[in-house]
Amino acid sequence: MLEVADIFRLHGPAYREKFGDRMLPSHRRTMQDIEQCRTAVLGGQVYFCNQCQEQRYSYHSCKNRHCPKCGNEQANDWLQAQQNLLLPINYFLVTFTLPQELRAVARSNQKLIYNLLFRASSAALLKLAQEPRFVGGRIGMVGVLHTWTRQLLYHPHVHFIVTGGGLRDDGSWKFSRPDFLVPVLALSKIFRAKFRDQLKKTELFATVAASVWQQAWVVHSEPVGSGLTAFKYLAPYIFRVAISNHRLVGFKDGHVTFNYQESATDQLKPCTITAPEFIRRFLQHVLPPRFIKVRYYGLLSPSNRHRLQQARQLLAPAGQNSALLTPTQPSPIRNSQSPIRNSPCCPRCRGPLTLLSPLAPRGRPP
Repeated sequence: MLEVADIFRLHGPAYREKFGDRMLPSHRRTMQDIEQCRTAVLGGQVYFCNQCQEQRYSYHSCKNRHCPKCGNEQANDWLQAQQNLLLPINYFLVTFTLPQELRAVARSNQKLIYNLLFRASSAALLKLAQEPRFVGGRIGMVGVLHTWTRQLLYHPHVHFIVTGGGLRDDGSWKFSRPDFLVPVLALSKIFRAKFRDQLKKTELFATVAASVWQQAWVVHSEPVGSGLTAFKYLAPYIFRVAISNHRLVGFKDGHVTFNYQESATDQLKPCTITAPEFIRRFLQHVLPPRFIKVRYYGLLSPSNRHRLQQARQLLAPAGQNSALLTPTQPSPIRNSQSPIRNSPCCPRCRGPLTLLSPLAPRGRPP
């Protein structure tokens, strides 16, 4: 199967030589990790299959969060850990998108702009939801940053899973309408104003055209069902990388072809670009080191978990102790690139493997 690692190994050296010191260290490290993932460089184990009577080698993963081979088990672990956040109510998916005119600034100042995107969008939604004519209470939100389109183009936006209701100041619970949370037009204006006010505190504000603050900013809101459904929807966004290996369909004459799903028709379409352009598109979605791409606000903020417990007690069925409520165990998120393995088995006959010895890594150059 064609992999991103194959493209990096063949065209990565020329790409690094061409751009030299202009490449971020995090981009260099990501390329190196993906090239070395599950190879002898990182070490591993050697097993023996009694049925095939052959040795099998299993190499370690790189654990880089941008690697197409890693991360699926993390998504399942995250989903399991969110069980204590679930409330027996409907949820909404609210998406805030950064305008096209700000994307060049964002690409060159990722950590700053991504933080402002989180800060302005969450503050706008919390503020509008407090209005009595809408929710009229403190909502709970989980946000995740997403930076790519299906063709790997740069498109930074934040998805929020939001509770369909909020905790009022008097300690009661207020449900939102089943199909409506807040007006997106008003939310868009508040989001734009808060982002502008935050950007004014930086030197970047002078580089942005004044027309950006006059145009409409895109905000979308839709109901997504129960809490379990909402979190299962969000989980893949957290650990998904810009492109998975199974979407790659061709690599010939220095050109990469991958499939993407067209939004208008839901049909699979091929996209063919040069290998250097593929690498460039992939690397622009590598996040800054230690950047937190999942954040919690309102009732779901760690500092407000006591209010979340209060909300759970209010929403518990009459006569039932909320402490005894255990959400349904979520089914694992499966991915053809990273199947969940309970024990090692032979890739040919699927029989059990016996560990013979560990394999020492051959080194991981800086």
